[in-house]
Amino acid sequence: MHEVKGGCLCGSIRYESADHPALIAACHCTHCQKQSGGAFSVNLVMPLAGVKLTGSTLATFNDVGGSGMPVKRHFCSSCGSPIFSELDAMPGVAAVKAGTLDDPAWASPQVNLWCQSALPWVPMAEGSAQFDQNPPA
Repeated sequence: MHEVKGGCLCGSIRYESADHPALIAACHCTHCQKQSGGAFSVNLVMPLAGVKLTGSTLATFNDVGGSGMPVKRHFCSSCGSPIFSELDAMPGVAAVKAGTLDDPAWASPQVNLWCQSALPWVPMAEGSAQFDQNPPA
């Protein structure tokens, strides 16, 4: 099993979890595109209670997701690295940003969300589940 352990670019925020992600998802929504500065954001969907944070620079941007419900986007206030998001649509869950893992090589997305916003030049793994928006509950 792979370690869920990582941190921000400047090193002032660190996190770890003994839990394994329930799902690894690539989100192609326009908000994830803007937050990540890329074509999508890869997220480890896991229990929020199991994510242990250290550091004092964690800040929050209060957003509204495609569901119309609040999304708290947590990031390092020193370097700006996005760390994880909390979605009111999925209480008790953290969407940890895979790019902040110490070893992100294993975090391959199993599902693609918000494909209606996906950029046309982004290939998606053949056979991966794809949803126009969020999957059904």
